[in-house]
Amino acid sequence: MPQSTNAQPMTLEQSPAAMVPLCGRDTTDGYDVVIVGAGFSGLRAACELQQRGLRVQVVEARERVGGRSCAAMLNGRVVDVGGQWLGVDHQRLRALADQAGATIRAQYTTGDKLIADAGVVRRYRGLIPPVSPLGLLEFSAALARLRRLQSLVPADSPWQAHDAATLDAVTVQQWQARWIRTAGGRRLFDAALRAVLCTEASKLSMLGFLHYLSSNRSFEYLVSADDGAQAHVIEGGMHALSRHLASQLHHGVSYETPVLAIEQHANQATLRLAGGRLLSERRVIVAMSPLLASRIDMPGISVERHALGQRMPMGSVIKCLVAYRSPFWRASGLSGEFVGSDSLLSPVFDASPADASHGVLVGFIDGARALRWSADAAARRRAVIESLVHSHGPQAADPIDYVDQDWTAERYSLGCYVGVPTPGTLSSLGTALRAPSGLIHWAGTETAEAWCGYIEGALQAGERVAREVAAAMA
Repeated sequence: MPQSTNAQPMTLEQSPAAMVPLCGRDTTDGYDVVIVGAGFSGLRAACELQQRGLRVQVVEARERVGGRSCAAMLNGRVVDVGGQWLGVDHQRLRALADQAGATIRAQYTTGDKLIADAGVVRRYRGLIPPVSPLGLLEFSAALARLRRLQSLVPADSPWQAHDAATLDAVTVQQWQARWIRTAGGRRLFDAALRAVLCTEASKLSMLGFLHYLSSNRSFEYLVSADDGAQAHVIEGGMHALSRHLASQLHHGVSYETPVLAIEQHANQATLRLAGGRLLSERRVIVAMSPLLASRIDMPGISVERHALGQRMPMGSVIKCLVAYRSPFWRASGLSGEFVGSDSLLSPVFDASPADASHGVLVGFIDGARALRWSADAAARRRAVIESLVHSHGPQAADPIDYVDQDWTAERYSLGCYVGVPTPGTLSSLGTALRAPSGLIHWAGTETAEAWCGYIEGALQAGERVAREVAAAMA
């Protein structure tokens, strides 16, 4: 049986044509815009600006493109150990997949789902797992209340919501304590919240939570694999689409190029790179999470923008994929989908290839549990298999391959899926998310005006910042 491995970023995209070394460049470089970060947002911005006739350079600290999407190998097949799903109405991402010639297929959902609550595993159908009758009633009522509240929070400017400061002063845990009283209802709500934002209810501002719901339709949409955020997958992996974007750039991507500082002058910004190299351009786009952006020394940016990095930590998650000789759960009439309030691995989905030549379960260790299991990869692998045996039965004890990606330990992500607004953040600092700081402009999915937290939002933010920069340079 293969040994447990941590996912290593794939470097298939690093053909000589795609890599542009920066060694020896220490003067004005002849580009109009430099983009820091080669995730989907930075790459989309680069393509948009290039189409407008501007010369663009993309620099990336990692040895790959894709940001919080990443590829690995599992049983001889490329799999996503980062962003994976194409949601309903993710129109930009669907169009990108079409342009890249990728095949889109539905997430496998045929059969019953599984839930483990208070140690008992049960089958169910429908969107909301069954807990106690009263707990189910409370949870349903809470969802209805959330829909009403999120309708009052603008997706593009949550700080303008009525009573924004009041909502921002309350944690989701405090709200939950008022409206969900049963233990079963609370366990179900906490499991769903961790699955969506990879954090604990005590860490998240209520305004931040409502903004996320408003930006992504509803709580129900976010947890749905039938007609929601997990509706479709990309054959060959989501990460291939970031490579497709990078292949369109005339000047490629400069890999392994961390930016240490950005200084602004009258009409020029100078970037200090690792190794002491300098890069000078007319405008800069920082396409990173607020947390990562705050690690760059940027004299002159607003105090509010810098503070966002301290007040929006990343969610914590480890993504795990386990391969089997066959998708054995299907023979029992199961979809593979599982949620467990006390389970190490939750949620879980079927990630088997289209031809079902072997089976794959993909699951997540999220929130505080991800931090606890980050240190010991071998122990984590054993615990993941044990969790799947408990949820999916004894056949889960015999995998043929395993891979995981600990996003909390990834130095150029520091977590996933998205920056989490702590209490008091959006109402006091939210306007700084997108507001330019002199010659520096901001992208990344956290700055999206819709679909925040998703690749769709990253693409939207890239298009928005490209328009903004083009207008500023006109």
